[in-house]
Amino acid sequence: MTANRGYHHGDLRRALLAAAVEAIGESGPAALSLRDLARRAGVSHAAPAHHFGDKAGLLTALAVEGFDLLAEALGRAGDDLLEIGVAYVRFAVDHRAHFEVMFAPGLYRADDPEVAAARARGRGGAAR
Repeated sequence: MTANRGYHHGDLRRALLAAAVEAIGESGPAALSLRDLARRAGVSHAAPAHHFGDKAGLLTALAVEGFDLLAEALGRAGDDLLEIGVAYVRFAVDHRAHFEVMFAPGLYRADDPEVAAARARGRGGAAR
């Protein structure tokens, strides 16, 4: 029964995004490959394409996740401009892979509605 345990993920999408963060941290977003992510997650090479379509789809999902994380961080900073600035820089340092993707819109589908909504949430957190 445990033979298939390595293949099964409760949330394969999450596992692939986590593997992408790790891979980008090691080699940058340009070197990212879906085949490598599949290997890291212990799934077939087709699994990432099933969830994201292609590399741009995966990076779009990563950008959305990053903008949401940034919105949360900025929201916690409150109204103090200094605290907002510190939160932004801390986010860039603590979430370098997300940051690298978020601010390289040529890597992902920048016109995706989920990206636009996540960006708007980030601006809302900073505009309080």
